[in-house]
Amino acid sequence: MSKNTYLVVGGGGFIAGHLIKRLLNEGNTVIATDIKPKQFWFQTFDDVKSYADMDMKDYDNCLKVTKGVDYIFNMACNMGGMGFIENNKAECMLSVLINTNLLRASLENKVKKYFFSSSACVYNASKQKNAFIEGLKEEDAYPAMPEDGYGWEKLFSERMCRHFMEDFGLQVRVARYHNVYGPMGTYDGGREKAPAAICRKIANAVISKKDEIEIWGDGEQTRTFLFVDDCVEGTLRLFNSNHSEPTNIGSDEQVSINQMADIIEKISGVKNLKRKYLLDKPKGVRGRSSDNTNAIKALNWKYTISLNEGLTKTYSWILSELKNDRSNTNKFCRS
Repeated sequence: MSKNTYLVVGGGGFIAGHLIKRLLNEGNTVIATDIKPKQFWFQTFDDVKSYADMDMKDYDNCLKVTKGVDYIFNMACNMGGMGFIENNKAECMLSVLINTNLLRASLENKVKKYFFSSSACVYNASKQKNAFIEGLKEEDAYPAMPEDGYGWEKLFSERMCRHFMEDFGLQVRVARYHNVYGPMGTYDGGREKAPAAICRKIANAVISKKDEIEIWGDGEQTRTFLFVDDCVEGTLRLFNSNHSEPTNIGSDEQVSINQMADIIEKISGVKNLKRKYLLDKPKGVRGRSSDNTNAIKALNWKYTISLNEGLTKTYSWILSELKNDRSNTNKFCRS
């Protein structure tokens, strides 16, 4: 990768922090912006020019930070786990303004290439009614029936990227992420996703010597989960490729939530934890899996970190965080 100037929008976020670290390690200049104050960014770097407390839904802000930028990674959106996105649909959809105004500013400031982070939530819900399903191919997003709110925002923004490329010649790349997890991310507070949430619950059980954890739904809903290092590698391969169609970046290691909890329990060393199933909690679609055929063919990319290996790293990090913050009730006393 040539040494250029990269703007990472949503730079205080989970995936973005790992991406910034990789870009810096390769000798690039990085600018980062996020709506959060800098003390709430997941990772910060001394050699990154950062704009905190900046709302990128505002076109003037987009114009300001895209000046002199070669490449843009739009990693910004208002999102979280199912508990958040099912109860904040309007807030999630407002993220269309970030993508739209960044695209407009990219044209104005002659950005060379633009990346949009989409989601598996764009896929047609009618294809995800069974617990274990065949991997979802990119064409399965149509006819459109995405996750309400968040999924519609992502699908609309994908189309906006496509039309900016068709109408104005802006080079765009779109990744559909499938349940990315790993250290240095959200693990409590309502925005965390299933791997981090279950790691936290089991770690809390270990620390507090509890014998029960809570599971949202019946635990038989399935997903594929992708470790963040594999996500960053797939993202950069897509960005540097000539492949301009939306592309799955995920694993094909499909497991139920119960199976994932089994793996984490084994990692933790705890035995015979009871499970209290909360059937009234948001669960999302019944089954979701990623078909990675296009990524393998077009990008020569496939995930390399198994679910067991990735969960081991994630659990160890969350356990350490909980032990370090036992006095902080906002992080510890949640199950």
